[in-house]
Amino acid sequence: MKRAWILLLLTGVWLTACSRQGAARADVSRVVSTAAIVRFAVIGDFGVAGPPAQAVTDMVHGWQPDFILTVGDNAYDPDTPQGIQNEVLRYYGEDIAAHRFFPTLGNHDWDDGDIHLYLRYLAPPEGRRYYTFVWGPVQVFVLDSDYHEPDGIDAHSPQAHWLQAGLAASGAAWKLVALHHPPYSSGQRHGSTPALQWPYAAWGADAVFAGHDHEYERIVREGIVYFVDGLGGVPHPYHFRPTPVAGSVVRYRDNYGALQVEASAQRITFRFITVDGQMVDTYTLHK
Repeated sequence: MKRAWILLLLTGVWLTACSRQGAARADVSRVVSTAAIVRFAVIGDFGVAGPPAQAVTDMVHGWQPDFILTVGDNAYDPDTPQGIQNEVLRYYGEDIAAHRFFPTLGNHDWDDGDIHLYLRYLAPPEGRRYYTFVWGPVQVFVLDSDYHEPDGIDAHSPQAHWLQAGLAASGAAWKLVALHHPPYSSGQRHGSTPALQWPYAAWGADAVFAGHDHEYERIVREGIVYFVDGLGGVPHPYHFRPTPVAGSVVRYRDNYGALQVEASAQRITFRFITVDGQMVDTYTLHK
């Protein structure tokens, strides 16, 4: 616990200068690594301390990923440093300190509209709400899909124009989008988000990661794949609607887990794996 609090303090000091809530975006891609192959984990809706979150953390760290990408709801009590310490830093503090943790804002991270602690302690690049980075053959575009986002969340918003321009300019083999609210979902609790049904495929994206609904789903439509990855540790997975959305291929809610992604310039493979070692789904794209 003492070590975690030291990490909390160091991270806070490092980001004090860039923790202003008004920071919007990074217009230039941050090249983190030029490795030929990258392996990373995608986790969502994990921000409640307890055995499920610990089990997902242990599994993900066992993969020894190059980095960890979240799809939001990193903390369900984001209003105090103690809440962030208990729900995020105790699990991923070392990853944050090592700059291999890339968070996405979720509705619970925004909470009452104040995200200064999220920006300070979770360390998104340059203190941005939405941003992009390159790691080897992949470029990841992290969006803020919450209605609090000052730059908007519909397909005609400044944020959407930023994404469209970034995808068009990208030379990466794989262009991946991460956001919290799923454009498409068969989840009974939340379901699809029409405002976020942007033309990702037409703009050049290869895959879209989301969370929000506490389940796993793979949906293939419009020429690309959409993932709902919300089994990161929050108790009580949600149920699916009786009729799935068009393009839904795989639906799962029986245990906690995360996406494991491996990419080279020639192919990218997505695997959803549960904490008891079950591979629920595997999907590969080739160039």
